[in-house]
Amino acid sequence: MELGGRNRKLAAILHADVVGFSRLMGEDEAGTHRALGELRRAVDPLIASRGGRIVGTAGDSLLADFSSVVDALDCAVEIQRAARAINDPIPSDRRLELRIGVNLGDVIVDGGDIFGDGVNIAARLQALARPGTVCISHTVYEQVRNKLDLDYHPLGSHRVKNIAEPVRVYAVGVSAVPGRARKRPRLLLAAAGASGLLDELRACAGLAKRDAGSDRTESAWRR
Repeated sequence: MELGGRNRKLAAILHADVVGFSRLMGEDEAGTHRALGELRRAVDPLIASRGGRIVGTAGDSLLADFSSVVDALDCAVEIQRAARAINDPIPSDRRLELRIGVNLGDVIVDGGDIFGDGVNIAARLQALARPGTVCISHTVYEQVRNKLDLDYHPLGSHRVKNIAEPVRVYAVGVSAVPGRARKRPRLLLAAAGASGLLDELRACAGLAKRDAGSDRTESAWRR
């Protein structure tokens, strides 16, 4: 879409950054550079395979956009799994661990670059993520929660630099094994019926106490 001489589009934005990259470079510049190259050789094909486009890189950071927010988050999770596989045999103080933020927003397209709050929020989400994890905005969560079987943990609203409104943030758990069967609806149903189950258990316990008529049964229930 063109507006006022500028192109705009709705995009899913992925922003990734290596934790402690300056320290790693200071300790072993050549080794860290080689490790970053190995990580990029694993990451770049994952982005391409999900229809993503690498918009830019600056040292240890990477910015990519996707037409599908589901593909963007799925890619973020697979990137973290790939990084984990690379890092596992490496001493913990030499690992290139990633933080990733994913946002969905309207952006300005200028040549091969993208600009706007949608990009800035993705960068702020990345900064909020713990090493080896992904943080997403509420906008992303609303689109993916019933499509990707992941563990979503609400982190509340955060005021972030240069963004007028607070951003609702979710941390996404990254399991070691992909492709789990979706279990979330069953868990939700179980939670919804928990109070009814408790009532039934209490009723059964009451019958047991009344029938046995002994202090032993009552003591066992209390325990």
